[in-house]
Amino acid sequence: MGEQHTPSVTRRGFLRGAVGVSALAVADTTRAQAGTTHTVDMTDTLVFDPAELIIAPGDTVEWVNVGNVGHSVTAYEDQIPADAEYFASGGFASETAARTGYPEGDIGGGGSYSHTFEVVGTYEYFCIPHEGVGMVGTIEVREGGAPAVEETGPVLPDSAKGIAIATMSAMLAVLGLAYVFLKYGGDYGEGGGGEGGGAAGGPGAV
Repeated sequence: MGEQHTPSVTRRGFLRGAVGVSALAVADTTRAQAGTTHTVDMTDTLVFDPAELIIAPGDTVEWVNVGNVGHSVTAYEDQIPADAEYFASGGFASETAARTGYPEGDIGGGGSYSHTFEVVGTYEYFCIPHEGVGMVGTIEVREGGAPAVEETGPVLPDSAKGIAIATMSAMLAVLGLAYVFLKYGGDYGEGGGGEGGGAAGGPGAV
C-alpha cells in the first residue's frame, strides 16, 4: 500500500498568514486612535478646567460637571468659525435661543455634554449663569492637534507609540508561533531519517 500523507500547512503559507495578522493588528490600532475624546471639568469654583484646549479635527470634547453647581456650555455665535456647527448644551441652534431658553440646557452635578469639532479654527464659549464672573473657555481646532510636549531624548507621538507597540507585540507572537511550527511540525520536504535507521557500516552491518 502507498504511504498516506497527512495534509500539513507549509512554512511559507504559515508565515504569509502570520504577516497578514500583524498588518491587521496595526490597522486596528490606528483606527482606534482616530477621534480622541478630551475632558473639560466644570467646577464649583466656577471655571472650565482646562479653560483653553487644543484639539484635532474630528476630536470630541466632553464637559463634565464635577461639582454640584449647575452650568451650561454655550458657544458665542460670532466667535466660532463661520462654517462650523453651533453648539450649546440643551441642543439650541443659536446663542440667542440658548440664553432665552436657560435654565433648559443646565448641566447639574455629575452631568455632562459633548460636542465633536470638525472645522479648523477657534471656538469661544461660556457658562450662561456664570459668564459675569469669567467662566469662559476656548477650543482651538488645528490640524494635528496640540504640539507634542518637549522631552529629553527622541519623542514619538502617542499614535506612533501605539502602532509601534502593536507591531512589536504582533511580531513577537509571529516569531513564537513560527519557532514552534518549524521545530515540531510543518512541511519539511524530503529527507530526514526515521527512528531506528542505522548508518551503513555501523554495528550489525554485514
